[in-house]
Amino acid sequence: MRTVAVFLRSPEGHAAMLGFYGAIMITFGGFGAGSTRKRDPILEALHLSWLRFGHGYALSTIVIWIGVLLMITAWVRLGRTTIGKGDRLDPGGRQTAEPAGWVNSGVTLNELRAIVGIWITPLLFAVPMFSQDVYSYLAQGALLRDGYDPYVDAPVKNPGVLLDNVSPVWKLTTAPYGPIFLLLGRGITTITGDNVVAGTIAMRLVMLPGLALMMWAVPYLTKHLGGKPTVALWLAVLNPLVLIHLFGGVHNEMLMVGLMCAGIALVLERHHVAGIVVVAIGVAIKATAGIALPFLVWIWMLHEREKRAAQRAGRDPENLPESEKPHDAAKPTEDMPHPALMFAKIAGLGLTVFALVFAAASAIAGVGIGWLTALSGSKKIINWLSLPTIMMHAIGWVTSFDSMKVLAVTRGICAVALVAVLVWAWWRFRHSEREAVFGILIAFVGIVILSPAALPWYYSWPLALAAGFALSTTTLMVLVGLCTWLMLVFQPDGSIGLYSFMHVALATFAAVVAAMSLRKVDPLRLRATPPSIDPATHARS
Repeated sequence: MRTVAVFLRSPEGHAAMLGFYGAIMITFGGFGAGSTRKRDPILEALHLSWLRFGHGYALSTIVIWIGVLLMITAWVRLGRTTIGKGDRLDPGGRQTAEPAGWVNSGVTLNELRAIVGIWITPLLFAVPMFSQDVYSYLAQGALLRDGYDPYVDAPVKNPGVLLDNVSPVWKLTTAPYGPIFLLLGRGITTITGDNVVAGTIAMRLVMLPGLALMMWAVPYLTKHLGGKPTVALWLAVLNPLVLIHLFGGVHNEMLMVGLMCAGIALVLERHHVAGIVVVAIGVAIKATAGIALPFLVWIWMLHEREKRAAQRAGRDPENLPESEKPHDAAKPTEDMPHPALMFAKIAGLGLTVFALVFAAASAIAGVGIGWLTALSGSKKIINWLSLPTIMMHAIGWVTSFDSMKVLAVTRGICAVALVAVLVWAWWRFRHSEREAVFGILIAFVGIVILSPAALPWYYSWPLALAAGFALSTTTLMVLVGLCTWLMLVFQPDGSIGLYSFMHVALATFAAVVAAMSLRKVDPLRLRATPPSIDPATHARS
């Protein structure tokens, strides 16, 4: 790894600092236009309450959006370096081949991890950005702290400062999260009391282990999936959609995704029980992680087949030639004549491990499994990011049917389609480790698109796994455009911008430019002349 001084003088260092400045602007702008509290005594004491109203609010909003665009620009610049694109332009605005004497060491995995730390440092002290969910987390933790059952009692049962900041949609909704997350909320509110600022910062600190697991597991998955570790980390962790929404917005997906990826990595390394325990902990944060468990059974079965084949051949299972490896977890073979029995054994063991972890967490929290019924609470969210809502609006354009009745029908149709997709993906992708992980990816995409409601940060679920595969530059461009668009379609205060034509148009324009910028330094050809680069200068640096 380069010294700090050398790194900061490099193009990657300049991009890192650009993103850092963007994060600072988001943090300061957020005090006026983020998901602020109903009443902010800190701003009042500093005589800065004007930032939340009128021209102050407009100024704060502009500062936030400039910060977001700076972070996206920095991310794309780092992406060009990570995937091997230089910053030298020909007259047509395209990269040229590296000239003689050019030193392009790229950016290392540890440097990218350091940049993650640089970018999140200002966000640690920001108000919640682009979402008010953290206020619900704190209110649910306070319910458990004060002797209520969050799976039975909604936050409205426990009036106070924490309730005042909860979105009206969730004040009457019971907790849809697992017992371990409720325990974390109880611990935080026990320490911080009803102090919303301290509680928000503490909740962000609790998310850091999830971020650390992502920084380890996402690049590690490339060992088995064929991708490039630096590209994986850049795409799935350094991504502004992840850092601004999951960390800045304080979403428990950061814990859930980190635990899920770590569990999958452990299972791929043949630490099956440990991997399932880690995934089970992820489910006890948020139930979505449980989608991975049936696919992990296939990987465990494939490993058992490889173990038996290796024993028969007198070899190490990990060094078994590709021609001798099993290519169907469910097919009877000489080494496993009754795969159904083996499936029952492995699935039963995995289910037992999962049940023990979950039962222990529930017992410690003193709650039952009421979160299963609360999962339907997401139906209260209606936006253009889910297919059922798109279908409802499309039907509304050509008919006069009641929109809510139509939505109930479209959600029912998509629910049936989702079950079919999950079953198909589980059975179809059983032939190798890579296929099984790809099946989890397909399952998550199906959930995000076909479920009753979707939010921008939900796309971090499949993105974390997709990053582990070998992706073409064109595919990366599409993902950059999608992530940029999702980052921009919500307002900093958590409101939805999808119903404003101008907002969507500007977000789409920025997304297209970001996608093109991954391949071309200046896709709009705004520079009068290409930048002059002295190879000798870069060689010395």
